[in-house]
Amino acid sequence: MADVTIIERASDEAIADWLAARFSEALDGGDGPVTITVPGGSTPFPIIEKLLEHDLDFSRLVVWPNDDRIVPEDHDASNTGKLSALFEPAGAEVVTLTIMEAVPHFDLAWLGMGADGHIASLFPNTDPQLDEERRIIRLTPDPLPPEAPFDRISLTLPSLLDSAQIAFVIRGSDKRTVFDDAVSGQSDLPVARLLKGASQPVTCFT
Repeated sequence: MADVTIIERASDEAIADWLAARFSEALDGGDGPVTITVPGGSTPFPIIEKLLEHDLDFSRLVVWPNDDRIVPEDHDASNTGKLSALFEPAGAEVVTLTIMEAVPHFDLAWLGMGADGHIASLFPNTDPQLDEERRIIRLTPDPLPPEAPFDRISLTLPSLLDSAQIAFVIRGSDKRTVFDDAVSGQSDLPVARLLKGASQPVTCFT
């Protein structure tokens, strides 16, 4: 089970500062690319905007979406399109998820979580497994979220766990209860399965 640090009531700016410090450490740790995976949804983008204000060598940053809706990248629902619009002007590379893509070891896996305990597009109905052999999968949430009724492509639990550290940003008391139950081992939701398999540091911002 993961060793989880919870940082309460963190502002977008404070989270961006924390992320910048982690990226700076990774940049200083070698000469190669720094590879991260980031969530979609509305929460990350204001944080990313604050992060990009930091003086870092973003040309060495490779950004993988945790998941995406299977839509064109210029569609409003595309995580990849939104991430590209933010990161690429700063010099970073944004990867488009495909089944054939070789998933790397991540310096940081930044995750969100739904009120149903899903992470990436690993919804409860998809029954994600820690011993999943595939690194990227296509799937269909059931029920389909009305705000994004699309099939998905997603990193799997082993892909997300192949990371030096994990960070969650979780907003709202309903989600906090779900996360706390997962941390304490009182659920078998996708987030609980991930935490069960995590041996690296996990930081959760609320």
